[in-house]
Amino acid sequence: MKLNDTTKGYLWVFVAILAVSNVYIFSKAALNQISIVQFGFYWFGFGLFWNILISNNKVGISKIKQLNKKVRNLYLLLGVLEIISTTAFFYAIMTIENPSVTSFLGNLTPIFVTIFGIIILKERFNFIEMLGAILTLLGAFIISYKGNDSLDSIFLDGTQYILISSLVSSIATIIVKYHISKFTPALLSINRIVFIFTFAALMMIITKQSFSIPMSAVYATFFGSLLGPFLTAYAGYNALRYIEASKRSILSSSRSLFVLLGAYLYFGNFPKEYQIIGGLITIVGVILISFGKMILKKRKA
Repeated sequence: MKLNDTTKGYLWVFVAILAVSNVYIFSKAALNQISIVQFGFYWFGFGLFWNILISNNKVGISKIKQLNKKVRNLYLLLGVLEIISTTAFFYAIMTIENPSVTSFLGNLTPIFVTIFGIIILKERFNFIEMLGAILTLLGAFIISYKGNDSLDSIFLDGTQYILISSLVSSIATIIVKYHISKFTPALLSINRIVFIFTFAALMMIITKQSFSIPMSAVYATFFGSLLGPFLTAYAGYNALRYIEASKRSILSSSRSLFVLLGAYLYFGNFPKEYQIIGGLITIVGVILISFGKMILKKRKA
C-alpha cells in the first residue's frame, strides 16, 4: 500500500514523538550524575557514532563539497542555532526536577513557530489560533508560576532556559521549512550533531572536565543518544518534507503525556497538581492552533 505525503508526515512525527519522549527520561537520568559538559560530549559523541553507522555513507565529504556557498552558510547558521537551543534545553532538563514539567513548558515552541510562520512564510493567523496561543501561554504561566514576592524568584527556575530553547529552535524550524528543498534529513541531522559535539569537546578541554563518568551515565547517554541526536532529529526533518512546520510542532506536543508516564515509572515522582493542569492547558492550546491551521487550509482549497 502506497502512503500519501500527509500520512508519511504523520508517521514521521509519531516516530519523533516516541523518540523525544524517551530523550527527556534518559537525559535527566544522566544529568543527575554528570555535568552538562560531560553529558554533551558523551551524548552527542554517541549520537555522531549512530549517524555515521546508520547513514551508510549517505553523507560523505564529496556531497558536502557539492553544496554551494549559500547552502553551506545555511548549514553553518543552523549549527550555531542548534548549539544555543540544545544547550538551553538540557540546562532546563538539568534544572527542573521533573522532566514532564520541562516537556509541558516546551509547548511554547508552536507559538513561536506560528509567529515566525506568519512573518517569514506568510502563513495566515485566525481567531482559533489566537485563542490557542493565549491558552498555551496561560498554561505555561500556571506551570512556572511560584507565587513568590521577589521578581527574581516569581517563576520556576529553568523556565528561562525553555524560553531561549523554544525561541531559537523555532527560528531553526522556519529556516529549514523556508529552504526545505536545499536540505536533506541525513545531512541536517549529522550537521546538528557535529556542531554540538565539537562545541562540547571544546568545552571539555576549556573547563578541564573529567572524561571518566559512572557506567550508569554511560548507558543512559548511549541509549538516549540513539533516540535523541539521531532518531528524533532525522524523523523530525523528514516530517517537515510532508507536513507544515506548525502542524509538526503541534502534533509533537503530545510527547508531554508520554514523558509524564515515563517520569513517574522511572523516577517515581509526579508534577504538582497545578503543573499538570497547566500542562494540559498548553496541550489544549496547541490543539486549537492545529485546528486553526486546518480551517485556513480548507478555506484555501
